[in-house]
Amino acid sequence: MNSIVQLKDVSKDYGPVRAVSQVSLEISRGNIFGLIGSDGAGKSTLLRMVATMIPPSSGQIFIDGLDVRREKNRVKPLIGYMPQRFGLYRDLTVGENLAFFMDIFGISGKEREERRELYLGFSNLIPFIDRLAGDLSGGMRQKLGLACVLVHHPKVLLLDEPTNGVDPVSRQEFWEILQEMRGMGITIMISTAYLEEGEMCDHLAIMHKSRVLAVGSPEEIRGRKPDLEEAMISRIGAVDEELAHEDFRF
Repeated sequence: MNSIVQLKDVSKDYGPVRAVSQVSLEISRGNIFGLIGSDGAGKSTLLRMVATMIPPSSGQIFIDGLDVRREKNRVKPLIGYMPQRFGLYRDLTVGENLAFFMDIFGISGKEREERRELYLGFSNLIPFIDRLAGDLSGGMRQKLGLACVLVHHPKVLLLDEPTNGVDPVSRQEFWEILQEMRGMGITIMISTAYLEEGEMCDHLAIMHKSRVLAVGSPEEIRGRKPDLEEAMISRIGAVDEELAHEDFRF
């Protein structure tokens, strides 16, 4: 089975509000899959459901063949989830933060040292191992957060707008790390507010008003439009116009 993440008619309701509506997706192993769309489109809610943080109201989610709702405890070791506000301890150093997360996952002995060197090495944080997390730049904090969610070697990495507000150089460095992770066989599902980052994904889904409007490679999403921004605006505009006509008829 090439797909490691599968969503089948997944919806999430908060009372009368539908945050995610009947989303079906398949994400191939070793791919970077991007979620792009307007604020409030449902991207964060969708990622939180895949990460087992909240249950879907309907539909099914599978990770490596395991049902996220029914086999939550077996799914959790397979994923690394980094929310928009990741819980680093600002009064601990870079090394102490990483050690804390390795303690959570029971990583010890020689393996502990190897993983510290690996992930702080990828993140270029070894020179800052004794610096307090609170004293790091925004980009460095995000790279430390990524290192912390990778220490248990997850098969699937879930990232919710990890570069939001980060300077362009740090964003580029962050994506270089993601490309290395993909090269190691890790599947990455990421939401982003930056459409140029969408160009670096293998596949994309455009979300708007809780629904997925289109799925495909960046080239397929662009179609005849000059860039992803034009393609997304065009698709969203068409959907909004259709919804406006429906409201008018009623």
